[in-house]
Amino acid sequence: MPEAGRAIIQDQVDIGGTALPWDDREAFATLMLSWELRSHREALIGPGPVIFDRAIPDVIGYLRLCGLPVPAAALQAAKKRRYARRVFIAPPWPAIFERDTERKQTLVEAKATFQAMVETYSNLGYELVALPLASVVERAKFVRGHIL
Repeated sequence: MPEAGRAIIQDQVDIGGTALPWDDREAFATLMLSWELRSHREALIGPGPVIFDRAIPDVIGYLRLCGLPVPAAALQAAKKRRYARRVFIAPPWPAIFERDTERKQTLVEAKATFQAMVETYSNLGYELVALPLASVVERAKFVRGHIL
């Protein structure tokens, strides 16, 4: 499933919206949660396995990272809409890290985000498996080797 954040940013910029991580983080998180709930529902009816770029726990981690309150609905969603126990996580990789129009985070911020996600997923009972710092092909092989 595609990443919610990037698509939401593109849509908000296109329509002149303010639900952006640099304008209204709470509104941005609300849209991300809606996106992830829909993605989870779609995955249940499709053939599996399904790989998610981001998921419901990411919204919780994002809000905590920003020092914002986590709505009860987000916590409830994370409890009710579970994913496979094993979750792959991509550590920040300085050699390939790039900022762009949607990703305005610095590498330092990306590292803090990574730590927030590690804490959030771990606290929700997921087993984290770090992706290797390798080519896309090697990463895909690594993931397939762990899920098939």
